[in-house]
Formats: sequence, C-alpha cells, structure tokens
Amino acid sequence: MKTLLNKSELQVVPGCGDGLGARLIEQAGFKIAFASGSSIHATRLAMPDMDLLSFPEMRDAVEAMITAAPKLLWLADGDTGYGNAIAVRKTVLGYAQVGAAAVLIEDKQWPRQLGNNGAKLVVDRAEARLRCRIAVATAREAGVLLLARTDARGSRGFDEALLRLQDFVAEGADILFLDSPMSEAEMRASVEACQGRPAIAVTNPAGKHFKPADDVLAAIGIKMVIYPQEILAATVMAVRAALAGLQGGSRAAMASVPELAAAIRSAEYLALDERLARGE
Repeated sequence: MKTLLNKSELQVVPGCGDGLGARLIEQAGFKIAFASGSSIHATRLAMPDMDLLSFPEMRDAVEAMITAAPKLLWLADGDTGYGNAIAVRKTVLGYAQVGAAAVLIEDKQWPRQLGNNGAKLVVDRAEARLRCRIAVATAREAGVLLLARTDARGSRGFDEALLRLQDFVAEGADILFLDSPMSEAEMRASVEACQGRPAIAVTNPAGKHFKPADDVLAAIGIKMVIYPQEILAATVMAVRAALAGLQGGSRAAMASVPELAAAIRSAEYLALDERLARGE
C-alpha cells in the first residue's frame, strides 16, 4: 500500500461491508479496498454507523471480506479503537492478524454521546495524540500502516483539526485524513499539514463537505479517495428493482448464471470438492 500511495496517480478505493462486495471489488481490478464501518453496519443491522457494533463483530466482518478477496490491500475501519489505549492496541493488532494492510484510528468520543443528532464529537487533543501514539507503535509492531483521522472540523473548527493533523504527523502516522473539509482551501491546507505524507479524502453522497471530482482531488495533492457507500447504495437500488419485478413490475436486470457463479467462486469450490474427495 505504501508503494501505491507514493505513486503520482490518485488511488480510487471502493468500500464495502461483506464478502460478496469484496469479491466484486477484486474482480473489477482495484488494488485497495476499504472495510467500511458504515457499510458493515448497514449490511448487518440495516442501521447507520452509530457505534452499535463491537470490535469482535467488526473484526469478523473484516476477516470475511479479506478471506473473500485476499489479493486486495485492505484498509480496516478501526473507529476510535473501542476504548482506552489498551483497547486501541487490541484493535490494531486484531485487524493486522486477519490480514489488513492498514488500520484507521480516529479521535471521536467513544461511546458516542446521545442527544447530539449524530454529531461527531471528539476527545480532547492530548487524548487524541496519545491514541495516535499507541496506534502508531502497535502498527509498527504488527507491520501495518496507520491512518490517523481527525473529526474535529465539525465540532471544534478547522484550526483545531489542523493542529491535530500536525500532532498525528509528529507521532508518526503513515496516512492522514481530515474529515469534512468545507472548501478547497481547507483541503489544500490539510495536505500541506501532512508534510509530504499521504493525505486521503472520503467522498460520501450524504456528506455536506467539499467533494470535488477525482481529477481535482489529484491536483490538490490527495493520494487516495475512498467511496465508502457506492456499493451499498447500488445494492439498495438493485434489490429494490428486483423485488419490484417479483411484485409484477418490469423484471430488473440480473447477473447471468455464469456471472453469478464467477462472483461466488463456484468453479473454485467445485474443484476443491473434487480434489478433497479424491483424498488429494
């Protein structure tokens, strides 16, 4: 992943929440994929990402995706690390052990406070820096990259968010992410604050932040853009169309039998079945 992020071109990274989505990303020829917390919550619970899944549940989902698409380089959503510094260490190690190439750790409060309309409230700056320090040290030990994310822009302002990025750089984070920049100037300033280390962007259709096209992101200096809910949104539309067809409407477009078999690796598993039956 570090090699790809050092290249001049922008890395476009789809996100997904299950093994089938992972398999389709790999089949499409992408190099990196994001194990998206929002997509995992949606596919498992049909609910938004409001920190309702525990780390063991998240790790199981990530392991299923990596098993289904082992050729991809996986960025795992580690959220806040699910607790204190010891929990952060456990989270990074746990994702590394199931095959992630990088882990995201952010500075939001955990557990999330109720009654704030889903606002992304963050811990104090000193605690955020300590969380990053532990995550970086653990990532080095495990041989993976650490993506440090700050959500301070929304609740504490851009200047505070920029200071946190600088803290994360000082602590040794490999990749950095300022959530919800509100303008091109803010995004450019965040890239500059990364001091040459890769900066990423997230393009979410529901977000109200600055979301330029990929070519603009590349010109700004962003190295990776994540689309965490493209597959999720497409799945909702496709399933609704299929169900409407079963209710008497026009039948939706479907994968052919060979296309479906390729997506779920039927030939691979039938070959394995025959080989094992022969005792090989």
